[in-house]
Amino acid sequence: MAQNRKLHSILYIFLVSICFGLLAGCSKGKEPGKNDTFVYYVNTDGTALVKEAYKFEKDRTEEAVKDVLGRMGKEPDSIDYKSVFQKGVRVVDWNLTDDAILDIHFNEEYGRLKPAEELLLRAAVVQTLAQIRGIEYMDFFVGDAPLTDSAGEAIGYMSAEDFLQYRGSSLHLYQLGKVKLYFSNGEGNRLVQEEVSVRYSNNMSIERLIVEQLIKGPSINGMIPVLPPETKVIGVSVKDTVCYVNLGEEFLNNTFAGDPKITIYAIVNSIIDGGTCSQVQISVNGESNIEYMGSIDLSKPLSRDLDLVEESGK
Repeated sequence: MAQNRKLHSILYIFLVSICFGLLAGCSKGKEPGKNDTFVYYVNTDGTALVKEAYKFEKDRTEEAVKDVLGRMGKEPDSIDYKSVFQKGVRVVDWNLTDDAILDIHFNEEYGRLKPAEELLLRAAVVQTLAQIRGIEYMDFFVGDAPLTDSAGEAIGYMSAEDFLQYRGSSLHLYQLGKVKLYFSNGEGNRLVQEEVSVRYSNNMSIERLIVEQLIKGPSINGMIPVLPPETKVIGVSVKDTVCYVNLGEEFLNNTFAGDPKITIYAIVNSIIDGGTCSQVQISVNGESNIEYMGSIDLSKPLSRDLDLVEESGK
């Protein structure tokens, strides 16, 4: 069944949670009621979808699809939002299969869309057409080729349930990836590496993500955390190849790693390995003129130290 086949390839691509802005509704100023059907547009900033009440006049599924796609392709009367079909993108063909799957074929202009635009368009089409009786899933194509992710894998079948809805007005894109983190070995005198799968927002820098994952600690038995779990991340930023990590004072109350170097270089090595910088400057409550545990000078940016890393197999 299609239900068992959908979305197997989407695990390593961008995921999306669309925050549907509850803005004023159709051109007559009516916001959709609880039981009203509606069409999705995008706000003028291109960051959120907007509902406009629209009555699906047609009784037959095929006629409803044609009618609704035509409506979505037109610019609304309101200046507060616009059609999700931008940059010349349009649906050139569609086909409804016997197992309630709607195949939608976009023109080649679809490839011009930015990731946020592409996801908003796809989310709007899925959420709008899923209201039509007889449609359970949608499959997307560009021309006759299946729509693929950045890894070249087919996106696969999508339904309305594949888009998480929250109140608000911003779009959050999520990406799945892997980061390599350094923790302490069991003796507290060497660094050991763990590869962690993560799902993170595009609004968060990879450097901040790494710091937060270090605070969470390792998941492998035998590894020791390097940061207190109550450590607050005040700020993480990158400028001129230097990553500036500002932590709360909880960072100073570390009882985990025996050697202070292990804590400091777990942070430095993890960020440099996984981020975009070549050095890391650590501060506490904005103050960097500190000797961590009385032995590590934090007044200057630090470079990676791989001599502390335990060789594999030991």
